[in-house]
Amino acid sequence: MLKPGLARLNSLSLDEARLELLACCGSRRWAEEMADRRPFSTFENLDTCAKTIWWSLASEDWMEAFLSHPKIGEQEAQATKSEATRRWSAQEQGGMVNANREVKQTLQELNRRYQEKFGYIFIVCATGKTSEELLAILRSRLDNDPAAELKLAATEQAKITTLRLQKLLNQ
Repeated sequence: MLKPGLARLNSLSLDEARLELLACCGSRRWAEEMADRRPFSTFENLDTCAKTIWWSLASEDWMEAFLSHPKIGEQEAQATKSEATRRWSAQEQGGMVNANREVKQTLQELNRRYQEKFGYIFIVCATGKTSEELLAILRSRLDNDPAAELKLAATEQAKITTLRLQKLLNQ
């Protein structure tokens, strides 16, 4: 028997499913392909499909997904898609709640440098990480070459998507 969240996702209209999935990953192409591949029989089936589609996308689709995230330490994304996305981003960045002013300022400056260098915001799966850990990760990734960094950012987006798919099914 299907779990209720998965049954609900499978029963949505195509447009409703696309909107729900877009909250998990901000790439329209990813959400469209995911909605088209329903029904899913298990979470593992859903997650495997999500990853297969994600890694088949062009870098432009990845960049579109990155736009749906706020910068680490900030509240608003450049292209937030839904209330669920806003709520999930706030939860994921929970480690920033107690960040001191110096850490926040340094993150802001390094976020700016990262975006200037790579052309997109710093993407990291922030769930369970402290502000200091996030700052250390950002510092370490600033020295990457653009191709390696894009692959790392895409890997982090895939992790975020898996967590958000779990949240979507547990609503």
